[in-house]
Amino acid sequence: MNLLTIEHLTKSYTERLLFNDTDFSMQEGDKIGVIGINGTGKSTLLKIVAGLEEPDQGTVTRGRTLTIRYLSQNPVFEQGQTVLQAVLDNYRGEENLWEVENQAKIMLTKLGITDFADKVSTLSGGQKKRIALAGVLLNKADILLLDEPTNHLDSEMAKWLEDYLKQLKGALLMITHDRYFLDSVANRIVELDQGKLYSYGENYSGYLRRKAEREAIEVASERKRQSLLRVELEWMMRGARARSTKQKARIERFEALKNREASKSEETINMNSVSARLGRSTIELAHLDKSYGNKELIKDFSYIFLKNDRIGIIGKNGCGKSTLMKIIMHLEEPDSGTIEIGQTVKIGYFSQEGEEWGEDKKVIEYIRDTAEYVRTSEGQFSATQMLERFLFPSSMQYSRISKLSGGEKRRLYLLKILMGAPNVLILDEPTNDLDIQTLTVLEDYLDRFSGIVIAVSHDRYFLDRVTRRIFAFEEDGKVVQYEGGYTDYQAAYESRQTTKAEKAVPVRKGTDSRVRERKLKFTYQEQKDFDEIEGIIHELEDRLQVLDIQIGKEASNYLKLNELTAKKEEVEKLLEEKIKRWMYLEELAEHIEKGR
Repeated sequence: MNLLTIEHLTKSYTERLLFNDTDFSMQEGDKIGVIGINGTGKSTLLKIVAGLEEPDQGTVTRGRTLTIRYLSQNPVFEQGQTVLQAVLDNYRGEENLWEVENQAKIMLTKLGITDFADKVSTLSGGQKKRIALAGVLLNKADILLLDEPTNHLDSEMAKWLEDYLKQLKGALLMITHDRYFLDSVANRIVELDQGKLYSYGENYSGYLRRKAEREAIEVASERKRQSLLRVELEWMMRGARARSTKQKARIERFEALKNREASKSEETINMNSVSARLGRSTIELAHLDKSYGNKELIKDFSYIFLKNDRIGIIGKNGCGKSTLMKIIMHLEEPDSGTIEIGQTVKIGYFSQEGEEWGEDKKVIEYIRDTAEYVRTSEGQFSATQMLERFLFPSSMQYSRISKLSGGEKRRLYLLKILMGAPNVLILDEPTNDLDIQTLTVLEDYLDRFSGIVIAVSHDRYFLDRVTRRIFAFEEDGKVVQYEGGYTDYQAAYESRQTTKAEKAVPVRKGTDSRVRERKLKFTYQEQKDFDEIEGIIHELEDRLQVLDIQIGKEASNYLKLNELTAKKEEVEKLLEEKIKRWMYLEELAEHIEKGR
């Protein structure tokens, strides 16, 4: 059943055209993820659906009895409210108040809020967002609108919300940059690009595949148009006598080809690795301890950062991750222990809080305060050129910072840090408020970055993509080191917990019952697979690359394109199976090694 339809949507914000005569609709059961570069109108779309903003042109048709609940990016609360009051005041159901209050407490606890009598005004921005999220989820709705629900959620909370939304009966429209979350929850992706909405009836992985196919077809169509245009131009240059009907038709065709708008390629951010030389001495932490009151955050932590280290730091909210970053930056002092920073170390610190902007300052002035020019691997670039690479065209560079969206401010802040040419990057929650396109290019940049990267993040995809070592804050301030990305950490952590649980089970002693230890070992087939599987995975990855090239070449041949796409899907499915098998065998090999 159709719940909502928007037709011929046109909307501008100041001089920026957000929506240009585009359409959008929602059906029962839709779980839609909205993606696009920051500042293109994602939050505005949610506000229009919620009825909080009106389009400049176009119509919005909603069902008569439609119930809509909306989580804004920056929720506002009434003065003096307690946590529980703030959640219950938004409740509009008919259930018993005691039951609802109990549900609210359970939900708040899942989201890391346990003191229900606290005044909301005394809490952090992240805690306020989680309280607002609980208030919205407590109400039944035909359409649930969530603007950045995963910001300020740790991995455990994000997984709970992921499972909750997958079971949701109503329709969902959400903005999130958490790609694993999108892949798990969404059954439709809507991309906002240059004023138009493109809909893909897929999760995030399916969207990536379908978008690549669409862009390949557009490139082929444009190539064909250019070829026809050259032929027509040659004919026109020879001189056309516009008397006969055929000649008139050919002239009209030339004009139509010439005036047809070329397909616009999506704007992307181009970042080059900009860093100062890093000497032998880097950052050395020795026996750090830090407590707040009775809460021990960091206990006897030591580590020497290596050149080109890629460290991910994870843990529950409030466990001490950001505190560790601030200790390294000398913004806070440890209770005991030492921090030694090498003479050549130049730190770029992307903080969670951002900074005091000076809203009246112009965008170009903000960047020039750091550097007028910066040297990259491609040569020297001015502040103006670097802003353009970060999708701040000349028309925006002399605008006031106050006119930028929250995500655009974060992107500008990131550019300022990189303009300083650091050789150590400390990124505290870099994925909050950055769009997926910016995150993708940041990840590519970090691949080429010649220096140390230390990132605090709850974004599982980002951690898997960037980091090669995880520091996990566990109980009582203990920081445990794991090798690999987030998925590797998760597998190792779960294995540790299983081993602990097995050791905790008491063994019954008796003359008639003995516990025999079963020695783990590979079967013949497992050993064969273990020896061959990495080569098979590399071969399948190579086949995928070849198929991608062939798809690009055959984009205009629909029969061939369908055949190649089907082959690609088969190879991708086989690759996924082999990777799962490889992960199982690696884990089994690790258990066998420990048992020797």
